[in-house]
This record gives sequence, structure tokens and C-alpha cells, in this order.
Amino acid sequence: MDSVIQVRDLTKTYKNTSALDGISFDIERNTIYGLLGRNGAGKTTAMSILTAQNFATSGSVRVFGEDPYENPRVLSRLCFVRESQKYPDEATARTAFRSAAMFFPNWDQELCERLIGEFQVPLKTVIKKLSRGQLSAVGVIIGIASRAEITFFDEPYLGLDAVARQIFYDRLLEDYAEHPRTVILSSHLIDEISHLIEHVIVIDGGRIIMDQSAEETRDQATNVVGDAETVDALVAGREVLHRESLGRVASVTFLGTLTPDERRRVEASGLELAPVPLQQLIVRLTQHHQNANDTEGALR
Repeated sequence: MDSVIQVRDLTKTYKNTSALDGISFDIERNTIYGLLGRNGAGKTTAMSILTAQNFATSGSVRVFGEDPYENPRVLSRLCFVRESQKYPDEATARTAFRSAAMFFPNWDQELCERLIGEFQVPLKTVIKKLSRGQLSAVGVIIGIASRAEITFFDEPYLGLDAVARQIFYDRLLEDYAEHPRTVILSSHLIDEISHLIEHVIVIDGGRIIMDQSAEETRDQATNVVGDAETVDALVAGREVLHRESLGRVASVTFLGTLTPDERRRVEASGLELAPVPLQQLIVRLTQHHQNANDTEGALR
């Protein structure tokens, strides 16, 4: 293991509310992480503490083996792109890019200029007058062109249309392939980023309920497509996560895997096995966790 971030028993409370409840995890070098969960789950709080923009109530955080708070050796190697990023009142996009170029040692100006053209960002307009999508594009460009050793993207797509979001995903993946670094993506559009993610961390109610590779996550369930009656017979007694039907054809995702004998039966019956959508798994897992918490609370 080559961890660039180590988090141990991290807790953050606001008055009587616990935003993070004793979470522990590691972030490995040169890996793309999906930090996923519902609104208010604690994702932004965790990233803010990791980037020294918030304080922990208790627990420890180490980034490159050091405490990141007021530590320029660490902070110069991080880039945090957040939806609520603030800029000086009279700053333009050009000002923001010039400031970023001075701060990030691995900044690529040529890449920045190419992305400006692709996202069609107006350089002379005051940032506070930019549309939400244009403002998001400024952050996305800085996040990619910084080539920081660790880059955090907190809901980077907000305001971006489908074309701009696809440009973001494509350019991030292209540059990551040529210049590997650690990327932490927080997003609600799980299906859109599922092809990017190598490791999944899911937070719900301030607690981590999943921390494993994307491949391990998908291996928890099976998706089968074909004649509805045949599919229903196969999945009888299993926990179904999702079901779609069109005429006599059904697509069903269920927890668990098939035995070799069951796989042979699937092939013989003309059914097909398809990739399991990551979003279905994570939504179902989050619902399980919430139901368990509700039951625990009712028993107290």
C-alpha cells in the first residue's frame, strides 16, 4: 500500500449534529476515488478537513505523512475544486487562472488554454457575472490543469450541460493516463462517473458504509437480461435491487453471484449477463443503512 492520505477516527460535530462519526480510511497514490453519498452525508466536510479548510473535532488526518493545517509543503500539492468556491469581487476567469498558475508547481498553461477553448469560458467577464455552468468550468479547468498530486472535485458538474460534463470526464481521464495522480471525485451522478472510478468510498450519516475497489463493488451483484418468466424464475428467492421490463423482456439486478452451474443454465436458457450499474448498488446499500439506523433508533 502507498497511502497519500490516512484518516483515523475522524469526527466533526456542529452543536448537537455529527457530520462525521469516527471515520477511518486511506487514500492510495495515483488512483481515482469516488467519494459518494447523499446530500448531507459528510462528503464535503471530510474533504474540507483533508484540505485544511475546516477543523476536526477529534481524530487525525495525515496527508503525505503530515498534518495539512497551515502546512504549505502539503497544501501546495493539493487542489480542491468545490461548487461554492469564492473569488474576489472584481476577479475575472483570466485572473483566476493566472493565480492558479502561480500557486500550483505542476501547472500546465497549454492544457489550461486548450480547456478554456473547449469549455468556451469568457476570460474578461467578472467571475460573479458568469453563469453557474461557466463558473463550474473555471473550477474544472483549474482542477485538471493544476496537475496537483491530489485533486479533490466536489460536485464539479453543477451547472454544466451534458456536453460540458462529457468534456470534463474525457479530459480528466486523458490527462490522468498521461500524468497519474490521486483524484477524489464527489458526485451525485454516479452512473456518469462510474467508468472513471477505481475505488469507491460511500459515506452515509457521517459513517463509511463502503470502502472497496469498484470491481469488488460490482461483484456484489448480478444483472441478467432476457425472457421475463425465465429471469423471474432464476432470481426467485434472491434480493432484487432493480427491475425493468419492456414487453416480455426483463432486466433484473440482484445481490449475490451465480454459481458455475447457474451460469451454464443462464447460457442454455438464452439469458444474458450484463454489467451491474454502480448507482443501483450504492443506492440500495444506502437505503439498507438508513433502514438499519431507523430500526436502531426505534429500539432505543
